[in-house]
Amino acid sequence: MATARRLCSIDVLLLFLGFPLLQGAPSRATDTIAAGQPLSGGQRLVSRRGKFALGFFQPDTSSPNWYIGIWYNQIPKHTTVWVANRDAPLSDPATSRLTVTTHGNLALHDGRAANKSPVWSTNATTTGSTVGVLLDTGNLVLADASNASRVLWQSFDHFGDTWLPGGKLGRNKRTGQVTRLFAWRGYGDPAPGAFSLQLDPDGASSQYLLSWNGTAPYWTSGNWTGHGFTAVPEMMVTDSYPLSLYTFGYVDGADESYFVYDVKDDAVLTRFVVDVTGQVKFLTWVASAAEWMLFWSEPKAQCDVYALCGAFASCVENALPSCRCLRGFSERRPHAWMQGDHAAGCVRDTALQRCATREAKNHDRFYTMPNVKLPSNAQGVVAAASARDCELACLGNCSCTAYAYNGGCSLWHDGLINLQDTSSTAGTGSGIIQIRLAASEFTSTGHNKKLIIGFVAAAVVVAAVTAIALAAVLVLRSRRSKGPTRAKLEGSLMAFTYRDMQSVTKNFSEKLGGGAFGSVFKGSLPDATATLVAVKKLEGVRQGEKQFRAEVSTIGTIQHVNLIRLLGFCSQGTRRLLVYEHMRNSSLDRHLFGSSHGVLSWETRYQIALGVARGLDYLHEKCRDCIIHCDIKPENILLDDAFAAKVADFGLAKLVGRDFSRVLTTMRGTVGYLAPEWISGTAITAKADVFSYGMLLFEIVSGRRNVEQRRDGTVDFFPSTAVSRLLDGDVRSAVDGRLGGGADMDEVERVQGGVLVRAGRRGCQAEHGNGRAVSRRARRCQLAAGPEVAQIAR
Repeated sequence: MATARRLCSIDVLLLFLGFPLLQGAPSRATDTIAAGQPLSGGQRLVSRRGKFALGFFQPDTSSPNWYIGIWYNQIPKHTTVWVANRDAPLSDPATSRLTVTTHGNLALHDGRAANKSPVWSTNATTTGSTVGVLLDTGNLVLADASNASRVLWQSFDHFGDTWLPGGKLGRNKRTGQVTRLFAWRGYGDPAPGAFSLQLDPDGASSQYLLSWNGTAPYWTSGNWTGHGFTAVPEMMVTDSYPLSLYTFGYVDGADESYFVYDVKDDAVLTRFVVDVTGQVKFLTWVASAAEWMLFWSEPKAQCDVYALCGAFASCVENALPSCRCLRGFSERRPHAWMQGDHAAGCVRDTALQRCATREAKNHDRFYTMPNVKLPSNAQGVVAAASARDCELACLGNCSCTAYAYNGGCSLWHDGLINLQDTSSTAGTGSGIIQIRLAASEFTSTGHNKKLIIGFVAAAVVVAAVTAIALAAVLVLRSRRSKGPTRAKLEGSLMAFTYRDMQSVTKNFSEKLGGGAFGSVFKGSLPDATATLVAVKKLEGVRQGEKQFRAEVSTIGTIQHVNLIRLLGFCSQGTRRLLVYEHMRNSSLDRHLFGSSHGVLSWETRYQIALGVARGLDYLHEKCRDCIIHCDIKPENILLDDAFAAKVADFGLAKLVGRDFSRVLTTMRGTVGYLAPEWISGTAITAKADVFSYGMLLFEIVSGRRNVEQRRDGTVDFFPSTAVSRLLDGDVRSAVDGRLGGGADMDEVERVQGGVLVRAGRRGCQAEHGNGRAVSRRARRCQLAAGPEVAQIAR
């Protein structure tokens, strides 16, 4: 098999090979419900071509609640797109009935309810006999029985959380009726939640707003430009990108204003959802993976969603989970919290003492939480000459839960919401907040001195024993590493215990960075030269210990000058850690986009581009099994003392397994590097890395992010602009202006050719056919259509 067609052995990509679209036969051969033909129990309506089904279902099998809804009928993953009785669950589908009433409306009855009134009805104005029909668009319509084209009511006018192709999301100017998307209250509860999407209610613009409780907008799409919305750059792309499968349109007429989208290929399954997380998500079904793949989501920063984590919790960007209860608080609904539904927030572990009993001896105290983005809804701002005065002002009010003093005194009352932890992102607006807690939440220093002395003495003894044990473990490891059995099992890798890792990293005290796959900490090995290392604590890895060791051992044998070197690992219980060589010059993104590292010269950038290409070429072509990285971006390119490029995290797709694609597509910014194959459903090959590498080259040459927000709030999607310039032969305008013209334009042109790798041979033939075979555009196209990364590497 040709090299370019070879598939990698990474677990997540194998998923794209083995799961065909299920073509199950419908259980009921009708798409219509008529008077005298009620639907109950396990009966279903199935649309004419079998695409959608309507019937009774349970969103959460641990709940007794039943609903009637519409879902995709031909895919193995149950995906609900509409629910009739969102606010009125049923107790038993066997005794419940969906009927066409004598008045001509669709009505749903709960047979066990004492009240015989329907729990849901279409409430349409009807005359004569009617029928309910489930269409292949997923739209349930109530139509005249003698003239099916006369629609009296349709579910597309009453959205749930899902917007399907062909539906109109907008406003009827004559009736004032507005169609909205309401997120589910929880993953197992389809009742309308707090997050909603609608057209600007003021009617003065063509933008859509995401709101919390209908009163707190936190994201806007920007106005319609005729080609896309200004704050959704993914809609303004070239024909080579996945959105060429779709058509978009905004209509502003005399009677109504609305946005509509559709698919050119009916076989493509796409849905637009307001998720429980408060983000709008555009998803496409990938049959070979049997999964919904995320194309884009807004807002991209999860923590920009208003009140995402509920009361008394902080949001941490680029982390899983993104919500964490504050010190002294625990999850209000632990089961929902584990499922990713954090709306209920957290509750106190210990009630506030001063407000419970004003005579209480132990007064409330404050926990200092630094590096936070303060909530914007301070309920009180008082005059205070000092931080102590501000503290006393909060203590004097029983409803005050936190305060911040920054020249002025801000107080927060009741549930503290919309708090962001910026310690791992160096976010703007960082401040310090004081969280009010009961005194018992703090370790006492004024009582039980003897007990404290005893604890200290015990701690000293434990520390001494631990040090001796650790030394023994390290000596034993050193001896065992010389034996043939260990060499055979681990190769050249060192196997650490978790206690070793705590010692090496000084209990994970110095954090180098973090992301959706885990956090990285600086450490030092206890060898003669105190070798510096970077220790990554993995999240989301669920393999058994034996499988994890086997996978790590395989990755540990891969060595190349442009690949980060794996030195060891830890696999103990549920803990999974990787130990890498430490790179003093950190990651490429900090040098390209940061202001404190100076400007990288063109010579350095060119060598970095070549180094990354060589590393990828080795992974794709030189390994025994092709390894596809799947997440090429500046954050994963590390630089050594001489600024030589080292591709990092090249084994994570293999280690994270099935969850890799989910984490990858929800990480902030990563979606800007994803190849079209992730969306279109075609097999993922090494070419997916080639696409991401091309997007990386844009940033290396330009010194700027591919997606940036302008001062007016709109979004600049640089690749669209850059490609049009490159195709017109304007190479120089894409070069970072900070280089002051100090770039070799022949090298720039060669590198810029790499960003056109998606052009393909057909595009090159078109260039030749236009009589411009010797043009710069044709030469760049020929470069792109060759062995891609390998050609750049050489």
